[in-house]
Amino acid sequence: MESIKQGANYVAESVQQAASGVSKDTNKQVAKDSDASLGTRASAAKDALGDKASESKHDAKAEAHKQQI
Repeated sequence: MESIKQGANYVAESVQQAASGVSKDTNKQVAKDSDASLGTRASAAKDALGDKASESKHDAKAEAHKQQI
């Protein structure tokens, strides 16, 4: 039963990791967009850094759940 719970947690963390990765890539593109305002670009760059941290956090949690299976 515990391995099923860990498997579900692994899947959930993997999905959150993927979502953070997509958000990070989108924000990176906005930050590079020369047509966007400086404020928008700066905000997108900041958000991309936060998304990268979130992506790494979810990756570590997913790996921990995978190891517990």
